[in-house]
Amino acid sequence: MYEQKTKEHGGDVVEFIEAVQKPGMKEDAYKLLEIFEQTTGYPPKMWGDSIIGCSSYHYRYATGHEGDAPLAGFSPRKAKISLYLTGCAEKEPDALERLGKCTSGKSCIYVNKLSDIDPEVLKTLIRNAVAYLKETYPEK
Repeated sequence: MYEQKTKEHGGDVVEFIEAVQKPGMKEDAYKLLEIFEQTTGYPPKMWGDSIIGCSSYHYRYATGHEGDAPLAGFSPRKAKISLYLTGCAEKEPDALERLGKCTSGKSCIYVNKLSDIDPEVLKTLIRNAVAYLKETYPEK
């Protein structure tokens, strides 16, 4: 049976950020912490070893696979900052273009540094991701 690896736990978010080696990345992580908390309205929590997420949702796929994930989150990785914003472009498809210098995957946006992107567009994407996930996976 599948065991989910990335789970919410009681790790200290500030302690995690303090361990970030690159000074610029650490500064960006603190700014993102504030943006995510203010935009979602939820306190940040640690997920797995390196993801800071706000709130959570429970998903269940048609295959039967299910688990929990943060509604919105980020991770200051060694090379880039990962922004976890599932479905963020669903409501505003051109928002990624307006965000700034970034690359994206299915539910993740990668940025080199926070100054490369527009924080107001980021807030829109965070709100879109939260709305999309709450609509797609309503609490029961």
